[in-house]
Amino acid sequence: MRLLKMNNFTKRTVSGIGFLAIMLAALLTNQYVFGAVMLLALIIMMKEFLRMTCGKDYKFSQMLSIFAGATLFVLIFLYRAINIPGRLVILAFVPVFILMINSLYVKDKSRFDKFSNLYAALLYIAVPWSVQNFAVFNAEGHFNGTYLLCFFAIIWGSDIGAYVFGVTLGQKYGKKLFPSISPKKSWVGFWGGMLTAILVAVILNLAGIFRLGLLHSISMAVLLDVAGVYGDLIESQWKRHYNVKDSGNAIPGHGGLLDRFDSALIAIPIGIIYLVTWDALLL
Repeated sequence: MRLLKMNNFTKRTVSGIGFLAIMLAALLTNQYVFGAVMLLALIIMMKEFLRMTCGKDYKFSQMLSIFAGATLFVLIFLYRAINIPGRLVILAFVPVFILMINSLYVKDKSRFDKFSNLYAALLYIAVPWSVQNFAVFNAEGHFNGTYLLCFFAIIWGSDIGAYVFGVTLGQKYGKKLFPSISPKKSWVGFWGGMLTAILVAVILNLAGIFRLGLLHSISMAVLLDVAGVYGDLIESQWKRHYNVKDSGNAIPGHGGLLDRFDSALIAIPIGIIYLVTWDALLL
């Protein structure tokens, strides 16, 4: 039993380090590595979501949905990276229309209710994931992944803090955060996660990495923490409905990519909106 636990710990550690290395390469290397890694992540997340919600039904339509999401990401990437005309982004609607028309020709409509999940995948995953491009390119198309790196650091710091405080104190003291969806989450874990998120943001700011004012950095941490918790709960609700533990097994010992990025799908667009609102990001 102890050997099994050690093997699981080793597997989680190695895969976690590998995952972190890939993310750092995507955010700190260049725009092409960023685009390739994030596009692959988008495809995997949409595949995990559709496998969870649609199963083996409508396989071709699932591929069309993933293609539509990938098209949106690529067009926004090209718009930000090499300044293709912004009006060309509207071409992302073409595969969506093809997906809609395809629904008319599906012979077996006994589970047609599942078709709604093909559109949900686009709104839930493809749209917010594609928005990341606005955080890493300036108006001239120059790539800088520092803001996005700080976002992920704060989000994952919040997750770690929430887990540590929740496991050590949350199960004994205080009320549950959202027992109908995620019974293990507690208010103690929530506040612990927020404290950790603020601490990470302050450290990044003092180190000169998160180049916002200290007050803005703290405000950003609070927003990312709250949005990230909602993102986590939203995915938990999907998994609870379909009675699955993990969205996939893309990261051995950690589950699927959707499990790792569920918080980011809500938090990152909120962070970008904050930056745009305060004119801290050159668009």
